[in-house]
Amino acid sequence: MLASRRFVQCDVFSAVPSKGNGLAVVVDADGLTDDQMQGFAAWTNLAETTFLTKPTAPGADYAVRIFTPGREMPFAGHPTLGSCMAWLHTGGVPAEAGVVRQQCAIGIVEIDVTGPVPAFVAPPTKVIPMADADLTRYAQALDLRPEQVVRATQLDNGPVWQVLELASAEDVLAIDASRVSWPDFVALSVVGPYPAGAEADYEVRNLSPSSGMIEDPITGSLNAAIAQWMRAEGRLTRDLVMSQGTQIGRVGRVFVRPDADRVMIGGHVNVLIKGTVDL
Repeated sequence: MLASRRFVQCDVFSAVPSKGNGLAVVVDADGLTDDQMQGFAAWTNLAETTFLTKPTAPGADYAVRIFTPGREMPFAGHPTLGSCMAWLHTGGVPAEAGVVRQQCAIGIVEIDVTGPVPAFVAPPTKVIPMADADLTRYAQALDLRPEQVVRATQLDNGPVWQVLELASAEDVLAIDASRVSWPDFVALSVVGPYPAGAEADYEVRNLSPSSGMIEDPITGSLNAAIAQWMRAEGRLTRDLVMSQGTQIGRVGRVFVRPDADRVMIGGHVNVLIKGTVDL
């Protein structure tokens, strides 16, 4: 039997409404089956759709399940911020003022809602050296010269990312995203620095997202993994602004803030649609 459930559609990681990454949130998802969740996520055709339920983990304010049109994700960044703000927007009250604790497949993720933008604690990230054969395959696929690739790694913070750090943001923006696609290239991403004095510090692109898009607009979990990688190498010494989505007409901005014992990943969230959905 269908039930009327609170529903929010929001835009994440941009101060400009509709220029970030869209997210659909079913706030009252208790009772839905896995197939119903996956089917609705396929219907919304957004990069991710989330479903909020009562938590089962001690200390969590709510639980979330995250679906692309084709599969469930253990963790994702823009669904974390968007789900948190949708939950608050529809009357959710955290057990501890200023901190929302979200239960997901990788555990409890804390979101700080006291600052100018909400920010989640970047989860632990495994940094694995990229095999030479993989680096050669990725560089050839993207038509990159050896001198353009500064670093290469595999990062695992729930999702697994294949990341090439290029010499410049210009090199990142010049890549033709149509040269690679899922599943032949799984979560292949690139990052490169802007010159000093630019509005953003780095340009990031996720070129083979599991959502089926040619390129993901803004990817919070990827930016979180990159930040943790930089921190592990001693390169994350100040706040950073990461730009993403430029080549597909988005104005994505991810704010990275290193604290003493953690890394915070923040961004704007705009609620664009609210109401109910019959599921």
